[in-house]
Amino acid sequence: MSPPGRPEEDSRSAPPAASAMRHGIALGIVADDFTGATDIASMLVRGGLRTVQLIGVPQGAVPAELAQADAVVVALKSRTTPAAQAVADSLAALRWLQAAGARQFIFKVCSTFDSTPAGNIGPVAEALLAALTDSPPGLPGAAPIRAQALICPAFPENGRTVFRGHLFVGDQLLSDSGMRSHPLTPMTDANLVRVMQAQSQGRVGLLRHDTVAQGAAAISDRLAALRADGVSLVVADAVDNADLLRLAEGAAALPLWVAGSGLALGLPALLAARGGVTLHPQAALLDRLDGPAAVLAGSCSLATQGQVAHWMAAGRPALRIDPAALARHEPVVDQALAWAATLDATLSGTPLFYATTDAATLARSQADLGA
Repeated sequence: MSPPGRPEEDSRSAPPAASAMRHGIALGIVADDFTGATDIASMLVRGGLRTVQLIGVPQGAVPAELAQADAVVVALKSRTTPAAQAVADSLAALRWLQAAGARQFIFKVCSTFDSTPAGNIGPVAEALLAALTDSPPGLPGAAPIRAQALICPAFPENGRTVFRGHLFVGDQLLSDSGMRSHPLTPMTDANLVRVMQAQSQGRVGLLRHDTVAQGAAAISDRLAALRADGVSLVVADAVDNADLLRLAEGAAALPLWVAGSGLALGLPALLAARGGVTLHPQAALLDRLDGPAAVLAGSCSLATQGQVAHWMAAGRPALRIDPAALARHEPVVDQALAWAATLDATLSGTPLFYATTDAATLARSQADLGA
């Protein structure tokens, strides 16, 4: 892993003539956390885009090695920071991506739309949109349309869909899922138009599924009608991958997409069709990595609690990291490494280090240490 603000070492193979087919960086993505950044980067390389992921707000000049990238993803930790800090970090990442030559921009958020009535999705989206208003973004071949952003966290492959503006997790409304009791961003309202309006200053509208199903032209026309009506943030329905492909084409001229990883599904092919990139069949190839491995779990969601329990029920080694011990400056790291050194190197001996805990225990920790 590279230090903050430095590119990951790119071990992917590329065709020998790749340098002769360069179009420059097509996509700049600002992600609100590391795992989300990795998700969307994986989607892009699966589609054939040479993608570089950076950790933290990049600093200094654009490295020469980025000249070989089609997409650059900046992984921030802005999902639950104070809104003002999230906005500042996101704008700094955007400016750096613009300097790197990116032409289309995505604000990558979680497919469960983790946020609170104060943000951070709304404030960051509006700040990025305002910063892009005087820029000429948009996919190649599409006249740029300013002052409007598409919002779609749908990721059908993972059971996240949006219908009539309501976000579903599998067969449940978001507000009925385990996210309703998330310790930092409890999602008690599945209506994304309402959620976004509560944390945004501009008007929020809905692009319904019956319009999305009609295709790219209908999507583009509806976006224009909403824009004429003063709607700057548009929540879009999507229930399957076909919807995501239609949205990507129909919203190609918008300066900003606020999306989960799903909307990136059709981007590589769309960019290639518009002459923005040359797809690389070997983009997803990585050098083999050998040596010991470890699993880290920090989330306290119900899903992660279940995964940790499943790991332990299978008899695999696990060590809980106690935040109170860390706060007391006990040698937790040294103790954890010493414990891991006693394990065998097979898969069954792979250690799990977890801070995951139930809601009651987490509440006590937060009461003692702060959220």
